[in-house]
Amino acid sequence: MTPAKRVMDVVVSVALLLVLAAPLVMLLCLVLLCDGRPILHVSERMKSPDTAFRLLKLRTMAQAPEAPVICGGDQVHRITPLGRFLRRTRLDEVPQLWNVLRGDMSLVGPRPPLRIYVERYPALYAQVLRSRPGVTGLASLGFHRHEERLLGACRTAQETDRVYVRRCIPRKARIDLIYQRRRTVLLDLLLLMATAWLPVCRLIRVK
Repeated sequence: MTPAKRVMDVVVSVALLLVLAAPLVMLLCLVLLCDGRPILHVSERMKSPDTAFRLLKLRTMAQAPEAPVICGGDQVHRITPLGRFLRRTRLDEVPQLWNVLRGDMSLVGPRPPLRIYVERYPALYAQVLRSRPGVTGLASLGFHRHEERLLGACRTAQETDRVYVRRCIPRKARIDLIYQRRRTVLLDLLLLMATAWLPVCRLIRVK
């Protein structure tokens, strides 16, 4: 990560946390009132092929004793009504600004992968994770809706894993490597603006 990218991460994250502090407290209270504890979903993710961190999100799903690592169509029933709204608007990812400030993530980069997939495809992720994982990124914006449709059609955890491995991981990796070759501060700013605008478009379509 370049010094300029790190400075942008810190400055933008602090500014967003100041602006979103009150709404975030309200969201935390809503999750507590509507869905109970825990308020946050903490997931182990990888920031390099051999270094893990604890990624923070607002909890959007009902608790399950043995939940699969990837959410497919067989798990949609676990998404709470509030969770659907949080996911649609990406507000569930606001706590990841803390991960950015800690240096676990960047604002823009490949989405941080699960350990199980990094261990299964070490050569691929050795390339992808040369970029610091991000809250958003080129693959997140360009492939996320398609990934949702692919996984949403799955009816078992085994099918979800198979589809994710064969049809999602390779495509996202190709897009992430395109970003890696062309990344600039200007590109990061454009991707951040597109990320901020996307939830607004979704809410307009819902209305």
